[in-house]
Amino acid sequence: MTPSQQLAPDVPSIDVGSAIGKYRWTICSLVFFATTVNYLDRAVISLLKPYLETEFKWNSGDYANIEIAFKLAYSVGMLGVGRIIDKLGTKIGYALSTFLWSLAAIGHAFVSSTLGFSVARAFLGVTEAGNFPAAIKTTAEWFPQKERALATGIFNSGSNVGAIIAPLTVPLIAETIGWKWAFVITGALGFVWLILWFIFYEVPARQVRLGKAEFDYIHSDVDDQAAVAVGSESKVSWFKLLTFRQTWAFVLGKFLTDPIWWFYLFWLPDFLNKQYGLRGTDVALPVAAVYVLSSVGSVGGGWIPLNFMRNGMAAFRARKLSMLLIALCVFPIVFAQYLGQMSMWLAVLVIGIAAAAHQAWSANIFTTVSDMFPKRAVASVTGIGGMAGGLGGILLSALVQKRMFVYYENIGQLETAYFIMFLICGGAYLLAWVLMHFLAPNMKQINLDEPSPSAA
Repeated sequence: MTPSQQLAPDVPSIDVGSAIGKYRWTICSLVFFATTVNYLDRAVISLLKPYLETEFKWNSGDYANIEIAFKLAYSVGMLGVGRIIDKLGTKIGYALSTFLWSLAAIGHAFVSSTLGFSVARAFLGVTEAGNFPAAIKTTAEWFPQKERALATGIFNSGSNVGAIIAPLTVPLIAETIGWKWAFVITGALGFVWLILWFIFYEVPARQVRLGKAEFDYIHSDVDDQAAVAVGSESKVSWFKLLTFRQTWAFVLGKFLTDPIWWFYLFWLPDFLNKQYGLRGTDVALPVAAVYVLSSVGSVGGGWIPLNFMRNGMAAFRARKLSMLLIALCVFPIVFAQYLGQMSMWLAVLVIGIAAAAHQAWSANIFTTVSDMFPKRAVASVTGIGGMAGGLGGILLSALVQKRMFVYYENIGQLETAYFIMFLICGGAYLLAWVLMHFLAPNMKQINLDEPSPSAA
């Protein structure tokens, strides 16, 4: 008896056509919700920065140090969390991560010093690291290859929705009942997700709500069919994974581009404040507009390669071409300040397009992991890449933002610091695409049960 026959004997078979759009999209919705909460929790501090600067007497350097504490902990968490999730499985691993980061988010409300905020941010960082390894592993388990970029784009748009909800709610909460309640209310949403997760989630082979036809559709890739037949679940060491060029392609792509998203997330409200004098609830609409555009980019980034593949293009070519087009869409951000001299909303538009392009890039770069690695290694490789992205963010904050922003702020030329940052944003994705292309030109999927040459 096959796994698909074992999983739900009482569920009648349905044809493949009706299988499309069934239970796997419920799972995608759960991952979308988790990612929304994840980004809502991490975005809160950027919107409370004016309140916290007043209360704790922060300057740009203090804020950068707190940001670095989050990124350092996030990077360390990424190093091990993917391995833990591969070992515990998506159901328990995802739930544990969400439970802990929700506690960390609420814990910010009980902090009374700058050092305390660094500790709270570090705890939030190490626990939030579990979201993307668990989300990508869930997507690999529940979607065939051709749909993974779209599913990733949909759940990844949760990061934008979280960033949209934040400016529309956090300043209002801070103004009405105090900044501490902003941390408590947003952090508590993770516990709502946990209830839904345990009600609806199980891996496909044990999900009784899943019909045979949809199970077979999910596992319709040739590599998946072989994996199901063999039933191989053996774990793979980090050291072996690091011998593959495919791993390094993903690592370098994340190292170069993740810091750009961190910049948008942590510094956009400050840019609007320092450049245009916006404060408190005034930043809500422009920040929300940027992340609305990002949501469009996230879903669109998953649709582009799917459309190419439907028209007969090989999967790896569709992914590579999509990522190149997306990288080119970021470049106009270098003109943000020039356009902003004519209208703030032109600057917001260009930054929004760049943020949308990042999310489109993210939908595809995450999917390259499941393109190039079997499911049993997906969370581990995603964790390694996430660690690299976090380290890139730390280096950008420590070597560029902290020193450069403090220097230009002290001489009254902060706009120059932002211009340099926009130049970095514009070129990072093109450099990442070139390096990924040379390391993994065909995105060949590896066989982890064979010897691992470094140039696999």
